[in-house]
Amino acid sequence: MVRAVIVEGNLPFRQALKNIFLSRFPSVSLGEAANGRDALDLIETLPPDLILIDIELPADNALELTQKIKTRYQKVVVILLGSYDLPEYREMACLHGADYFLSKDSPVEDYFTLIESILST
Repeated sequence: MVRAVIVEGNLPFRQALKNIFLSRFPSVSLGEAANGRDALDLIETLPPDLILIDIELPADNALELTQKIKTRYQKVVVILLGSYDLPEYREMACLHGADYFLSKDSPVEDYFTLIESILST
């Protein structure tokens, strides 16, 4: 079974992302966390195959979180999500080990396409 985690401090956006995700990938076991500490606890309990992380986590540094995750779980695919599609965000995401960067404003189909490509490998 494929496992995924959404790490997003904004509850309405996290719920929307969860609903979108499960509408297309209902067989995926999906966990959620509002902050870095909860995310690490969840990941240690059941290491996921895929993690979506908000780059602007409140009270946490998403880039440091990404680096910790990728150091411990090299095979986990990390997608950083940002409110702004800025080259600086993409560069920092890459430098800290994220596999992908996706703007939160991207069309839902972009999310589906990216996740489908990840899950099919």
